[in-house]
Amino acid sequence: MSEEWFDVVNEQDEVVDALPRREVHRLGLRHRAVHILLFNARGELFLQQRSLSKDNWPGVWDSSSSGHVDRGEQYDATTLREVREELGVQLDAVPQRLFKLSACPETGMEFCWVYSARHEGPFVLQESEVRGGGWFTPEAIDDWIVRRPDDISSGFRTIWKRFRT
Repeated sequence: MSEEWFDVVNEQDEVVDALPRREVHRLGLRHRAVHILLFNARGELFLQQRSLSKDNWPGVWDSSSSGHVDRGEQYDATTLREVREELGVQLDAVPQRLFKLSACPETGMEFCWVYSARHEGPFVLQESEVRGGGWFTPEAIDDWIVRRPDDISSGFRTIWKRFRT
């Protein structure tokens, strides 16, 4: 499998270069990602537990689906690809955009567009990316973050804080 390439971006999220994934991460360069929050009819959020083989935040809990924007790809297209790859879900349309986070250490130097959609499952989890998952009420997530913050990726904690305010 060939290595992924990412667009490297400046402080304004404008493409300035393209490099392999490992170099972007090793050098701590700004790049792009998406996070998708999937809610069911009961208002619960599906969270995924990241695979233990992930290079960043292995084994911790994260957004329903998330991933890097590949070189030359757009944010919206990435949402559809990531949900399909990680969860086995074919969405009919691009999810609703909620907000954008600036690249910072908490997001792994990723500019992140955060999206929301409704889905009831079931999911077919991609084993190389996702260890497991579950549905959680917003109140349970709030409590979890307070009690055991290290169980949850810093990127999702940042997203959740913004989402809940």
